[in-house]
Amino acid sequence: MNRKELRKKIFQMLKDHYRLIIYNDSTIQTVWSIKLTPIKVLTLGSLGAILLILFTTVIIAYTPLRENIPGYPSAKIRQEILHNYILVDSLEYEIKSRDNYFAKLKTLFQGEVPPDETAASDSSLKTFDVKFKTSSADSMFKDKLVEEKQNLSITSNAKRLPSIANIHFFTPLRGLITNKFSPKTNHLAVDVVGSRNARISSVLDGTVVFSGWTMETGYSIFIQHENNIISAYKHNAELLKEMGDKVQAGDVIAIMGNSGELTTGPHLHFELWHNGTALDPETYIDF
Repeated sequence: MNRKELRKKIFQMLKDHYRLIIYNDSTIQTVWSIKLTPIKVLTLGSLGAILLILFTTVIIAYTPLRENIPGYPSAKIRQEILHNYILVDSLEYEIKSRDNYFAKLKTLFQGEVPPDETAASDSSLKTFDVKFKTSSADSMFKDKLVEEKQNLSITSNAKRLPSIANIHFFTPLRGLITNKFSPKTNHLAVDVVGSRNARISSVLDGTVVFSGWTMETGYSIFIQHENNIISAYKHNAELLKEMGDKVQAGDVIAIMGNSGELTTGPHLHFELWHNGTALDPETYIDF
């Protein structure tokens, strides 16, 4: 039998009609019958297989039965995986922060200035394009700021100013003054030496406007008081208040230290300012 005859025979078999009959075994009567062809059988079989696959996929994807499949994680395991992922991400962030902190410390110990860094954006938060509009209040504030900067001066009057003459200042640190207020040498403060680990107190009620580290003055804290008075405490060993904290006269705000480049030993570098003018603290405070 050649190929031509074989193809003809196969084609003829596909075209042949068959009948599927169901008989009643007792009465030998036909109960149900259907006329079939091989092509129809293949088509129905293919459709049935496709429907079975789709049905199985839906059951696995959208019903709890999928958890009974070996190797498929349960809801509890998936929750633990997500929780562990969050923990690993947080741990990675903490490690980067620690390494950055150690790098800054190394730079400081080498006498160099750490590079400025911009705050890293959190990828989990949505960012929006915020547009700011200038207003007349911004211009007024800017003009006022420039005016205050231009009016900064050093007082040469050793007497109390009438506007703050009746204010009672709390002594920030009891001790010995080793370096007095001297506008000629540009030393606009008094240096006070006290006992070891002496506590430094706020001279008046106020709000902390700065609390942090600078290369020259080390751990420093600035407090804004009423009547446009600002007091500054520099070269501390430790700061006990943060920016924005409210303090009262006599509250402990820092521990005396020897931090910063411009220091010659443990002491308090204390400055007193009024309306942008440096005042001699000894005129108002009994150390």
